[in-house]
Amino acid sequence: MKVLTTISTITILFLACIPSNTTEKEPINPIPTHLEITDSLKQFITYNENQLAFTNATIIDGIGQNAQYNQTILIGNRQIKAIGNTSSIQIPANSKIINLKGKTIIPGLVGVHNHLHIPGFPFIGDVATKLYLAAGVTTIQTCGAASPYQEIAIAKRIAEGQQIGPDIVTSAPYITGPGGSRAMIIPRSEQHIRDTMQHWIAQGVSWFKVYRHTKPTDLKVILEEAHKNYCKVTGHFCSITFEEATKMGIDGIEHGLNSTSDFRTNKEEGVCNGGRAYMDELDIASPKVKRLQQLMIDKGVFLNSTLAIYEASVPNRSFADTRTLAAMSPYLIKQYEERRKRLDQEKNDLTREKRLKRIMAFNYQFYKMGGLLGSGTDPGRHNLPGYGD
Repeated sequence: MKVLTTISTITILFLACIPSNTTEKEPINPIPTHLEITDSLKQFITYNENQLAFTNATIIDGIGQNAQYNQTILIGNRQIKAIGNTSSIQIPANSKIINLKGKTIIPGLVGVHNHLHIPGFPFIGDVATKLYLAAGVTTIQTCGAASPYQEIAIAKRIAEGQQIGPDIVTSAPYITGPGGSRAMIIPRSEQHIRDTMQHWIAQGVSWFKVYRHTKPTDLKVILEEAHKNYCKVTGHFCSITFEEATKMGIDGIEHGLNSTSDFRTNKEEGVCNGGRAYMDELDIASPKVKRLQQLMIDKGVFLNSTLAIYEASVPNRSFADTRTLAAMSPYLIKQYEERRKRLDQEKNDLTREKRLKRIMAFNYQFYKMGGLLGSGTDPGRHNLPGYGD
């Protein structure tokens, strides 16, 4: 597994939370701008020269401009110094020249629902970070941690140049409510919520994720505590509707249509229940759907898409390619083969495939209306870190 030295035309900063008992205005534990590459990391770096010239490349800048062809990028001291037509740009005499004819350069991808765990394995950070970076994902937001202390530690090692991987925006453990997973935080009181959040803020996390059974009253406290400490909150909802969360001040919402409990039949307030017929019947272009999406847009709530993990459950689309199988352990391959046998028996059932397309339509409509749409791999099944991105 080889990667280039980390160079980006776009820098995206996620500020760490600032505990409420401090007056600091700078983010805690800022990422250093200049790092020494340790000997243990050099095996992963293809080009480590001080002066590099990538020639004859196609460049997509990531901000909506047309692709630029036959371009050269000059890099010095790990910074982009110039970009221009290969025929006209002056390349310094001491540069290492890499001909990228037929290849494309893009900005590093930012995965905003990219865990360092998968079902059954609470921490795969040492492997996942390499897979993410090798796939061009240079920043991840973990969107809920199963092993938060290990996640924080590996993020620090990467930031200090001791380990290879993307910049990691760390998360606290998931917060849920009565009836939710006992592996998550289930608040006992308002003070329990605030004390727990302050503990994780002190560890340096900047995001909190609420899960399906969270009580509306608890979400209000979580949002208040997070925002006064300059942190953000996102949610995978069921007990709380998108509309309720948006009006409370949530920063983001995960998964889209699949977790939109606003349209469940016979749903009780604050409870994760009700029928899901809307997944097959709801008119995505209807006024009530657009009203909800417009409310999210007006309130500045982003939507994160996790299509890759849903597609991995669709009988006619749930196929691992040879590259994925080569990266999977024998245990995961066996799981995939057993799952594939079950799905082969359901290949004529198009229910989940139709739902996937409706989830896609919901996301696309939100984007076309002006909403901020992010994406992440949400790894699991044969949907691997990096590969899913």
